[in-house]
Amino acid sequence: MTTTNLLRAPARTVPGTPAPRRTSAEDPAPPAPRPVSFEDRPGDALLRALVVAALLGMVALSTWVAAVALGAGASWASAAPGGATLGATLGGLLAGPVRVALAVWGVLAALGLAVQTLLWLRYRPFAPATPEEAPTLTVVIPAYNEGPMVARSIESVARARYPRGRLEVFVVDDGSRDDTWAHIERAAARFPDLVTTLRFPENRGKRAALEAGFRRARGEVLVTIDSDSVIDEGTLLAIAGPFRDPRVGAVAGKVAVHNREDGVIPKMLHVAFSLSFDFRRAAQSEYGTVYCCPGALTAYRAAVVRDALPGWVDQHFLGARCAAGEDRAMTNEVLARRYDTVYQRAAVVRTLVPTTHRQLCKMFLRWDRSYVREEARFARLVWRRPPAKLALALFDGLVRNLGLPVRYAALALVVGACVLEPLLLPAVALATAAGALVRMLWYVRQERSLDFVYGVLYAFYFVLGLTWIFPYAVVTVRARGWLTR
Repeated sequence: MTTTNLLRAPARTVPGTPAPRRTSAEDPAPPAPRPVSFEDRPGDALLRALVVAALLGMVALSTWVAAVALGAGASWASAAPGGATLGATLGGLLAGPVRVALAVWGVLAALGLAVQTLLWLRYRPFAPATPEEAPTLTVVIPAYNEGPMVARSIESVARARYPRGRLEVFVVDDGSRDDTWAHIERAAARFPDLVTTLRFPENRGKRAALEAGFRRARGEVLVTIDSDSVIDEGTLLAIAGPFRDPRVGAVAGKVAVHNREDGVIPKMLHVAFSLSFDFRRAAQSEYGTVYCCPGALTAYRAAVVRDALPGWVDQHFLGARCAAGEDRAMTNEVLARRYDTVYQRAAVVRTLVPTTHRQLCKMFLRWDRSYVREEARFARLVWRRPPAKLALALFDGLVRNLGLPVRYAALALVVGACVLEPLLLPAVALATAAGALVRMLWYVRQERSLDFVYGVLYAFYFVLGLTWIFPYAVVTVRARGWLTR
């Protein structure tokens, strides 16, 4: 039977009619369904209107507060939500330059949120690949001390809808010290024609494990999946779809929480992931510059990876060889070659997240170290983007990076004010809860779930227990290690 390879087919922007189910041995699976987006659900028009109304309110409030901040310090007494005490205290703490910086940042952050929200509302998932046009695809699963979860990861890939003659899976054990290898062997034995296993005698790092799979891969598209994650049945066809466009070099999947019922921390992270990963990546996808395609699920054009592999494997920063942050590093390699990086909401991976505070701190520390290192590189290569995409990428980067020092300065000011006037604490808590509740409208549009209350809780948890991580990541950016559970 004649087939058309998606990577060699002309670009398509409109989903085609689902193809009939094939009966050949090569392609026993039915075609993937059309992805469901938020606007397909009942009541979406109302939720969109609420999101836009909340956004306009936040922009107006930020502008008003900035105008007050730029006035005399005494004006805080009548204008600040906490009343005269808060106004007098903040008025005393805010020196002229600090007041100006906070006012400018407040307006800039509100405008940044407005731009992101409009792009997010505009985003639509890509049409998935059909079985007839699906490219040859290699999945690489690196594993280290993962235990039985790696077997579930392998099985989710093996049972995904994808033409078997065009799919291969490499599972690499990076010198695990537990029973991970036994689980890999048992899972691979169930799918001998699909799964190939590799084992390092000692731990060499996730980047080395991925490299081993990449170098053996025969697929035109390479997909990375973490060993603590499982994918939906339609994920592989969905993540192959955007490669119809020859400008696309990498596709980020949607990351959801697999163990959301395992405690308060996973529930909070489920809301945080929905807001951070889907919201930000959908907006960035609209201008082809998703700045971090996650290791949990990303697809790469194989030709791009092979070209980037030597520099990616031997990457150094401040004299130290880079180990963690391989996903952001490869994303930068793709952007450096002037390809687009996009987001595919219809390609879903469900990953295990930390259940304890210590585990969560390790995860965020690993992410923040990667952020510091790769953001510095991104600032140099972003200038290679086309003009229209460059403008949006620069604005997003400006808001993202200026926000870090200003946010910590503002936090220090609020803490100082509360120390001077302890009665301000309830007003600050109320303002934090109100701001989080407004943002939860974005989450409700995605999930239609009462779990938004965990998003409000996360706002307090982050301030009280996680704000120390980024400064520590900056001063320990040269550290190495997986920092796994």
